[in-house]
Amino acid sequence: MTFNFRNPWFLPVLSGFFIGTSYIPFPPWALLFGFIPLWIFWAQQTRLKPVILSGVLATFVFTLIGFNWVTYLLHEFAHLPWIGAAGGMVLFALIAHLFVPLSGLLWFLGRQCGLYQERSSILVMGLLTALLLWLLPMLFKWNLGYSWYGAELPLYHVAEYIGFSGLSMLTILANVPLYFAWQQRSNKRGKALLMRVVIVFSLLNVWGLNTKAWLQIPDSSFNVLLIQANIGNAQKVAAQFGRGGYADIIHQYQMLTKAGLNEYKDQNVDFVLWSETAFPSVLSTKNSENNNYYAQKLIKSVHASKVPLITGSYAKQASTGRITNSLFVLDAQGAVQPNYYSKSTLLALGEYIPWEDKFPILRELMPMVGDFGHGNGPNELLHLNDYKIGAQICYESLFPEFSKSLADLGAQFIVNVTNDSWYGTWQEPYQHKVMTLARAVEIRRPLIRATNTGISTVVLASGEVLEESPMKKQWYGLYKVPYMQEPKPTFYQQNFYLMPTALATILALLLLMGIKNTAIINLRK
Repeated sequence: MTFNFRNPWFLPVLSGFFIGTSYIPFPPWALLFGFIPLWIFWAQQTRLKPVILSGVLATFVFTLIGFNWVTYLLHEFAHLPWIGAAGGMVLFALIAHLFVPLSGLLWFLGRQCGLYQERSSILVMGLLTALLLWLLPMLFKWNLGYSWYGAELPLYHVAEYIGFSGLSMLTILANVPLYFAWQQRSNKRGKALLMRVVIVFSLLNVWGLNTKAWLQIPDSSFNVLLIQANIGNAQKVAAQFGRGGYADIIHQYQMLTKAGLNEYKDQNVDFVLWSETAFPSVLSTKNSENNNYYAQKLIKSVHASKVPLITGSYAKQASTGRITNSLFVLDAQGAVQPNYYSKSTLLALGEYIPWEDKFPILRELMPMVGDFGHGNGPNELLHLNDYKIGAQICYESLFPEFSKSLADLGAQFIVNVTNDSWYGTWQEPYQHKVMTLARAVEIRRPLIRATNTGISTVVLASGEVLEESPMKKQWYGLYKVPYMQEPKPTFYQQNFYLMPTALATILALLLLMGIKNTAIINLRK
């Protein structure tokens, strides 16, 4: 059986291949033209059904290629057999990224109403795709702009002005002139369009190379010791559900911390950072309530080292009685500081079950899913000595508005604690790392990332990524982190919705012009 490459349905498959193989950890080799085959297919259609099906097909292919770590997650977390996990991956690939078929649906309906001619028609395709990728919710909120940062191409610095979501929009819109360049490839106009895109792309990279000259020069620095204990999933789950293992987990973190402090005893360590739920028991900001054995062991070890600690832990929510996934600060005396942060953006089907309150049977069907309480959002900073610390836990880093809120509060730097042990070592750890570190570029503040199994590292306000930890190994590392005591807001921080507003305005104008032209034609008839 041979595959017919002349079959028009090969075009959406080709788009799916282009996009899937251009996302992290792959190089972004086809992002500027990845949507073109699909758009060519759409432009040939006279019925809605093939437009929607081709959009689903393209997203199915690129999801299988770019997000196949979901298979490992379903096997590791939900304990599904590999064949069941593969089936779950297929289902996920069919429904995870509906922004493409939905943009095709809206575009086709507009064309059927006669709202645009061919040239504006392709621009509308691009605008709808870019806006819906930004707008629609996803389990793992990603965009194409991150790929440029993952490949370390200097144009990623544009994110300081428009965010990585804006850079993603520009990437999708770059497909529009290249669409026409392909259609007119046999004449000079097509070659001229191609050259213009190449020139703009090159200029953006040159601009990015010069960005460091415009950045604020840090006026302070601190030394942070990152600890990666590599605690296995079975042990993490046992501790989470109260089945023991606390002593060994705490011992691993304390042993690595002691080894790190001994190795760097000639340097001043300002604080130690442990990963998400590294301390596997409940802490309280009321030190009189921290009288259980494990809390006392933690407090005494910090007091003995005389080095402050920031650690992931659990807390009990007074209003609901639920346990929260939280981040605590202990000072050099081991005293738990009065303010702490609880994770607000919880992972659906990982840390809570949607609609569980209305349908309690869901808890019986999915007992392995956590039942965490929601925090109050990025409304307060953590404080240690004179530091103003923005706190985020795990995949809260995927939401730029979250880090923007911390920057608006005056955070000097961000600490992110994460546990990526559920996803294997192939794609997700690299994707999550890049997407987390990207926040430092958008708000121009350093970000310190401590993970359970890797990848732990520090990114500076310049976007420079320092030494990265190995994966699935115990490790510690000391970092000197320069920062600004009074960081200035970035253009993106101050104009957060500029790009989607601009694109939505252009789209609205195109549609209004189309409505006007249609009305004029109808009047002449």
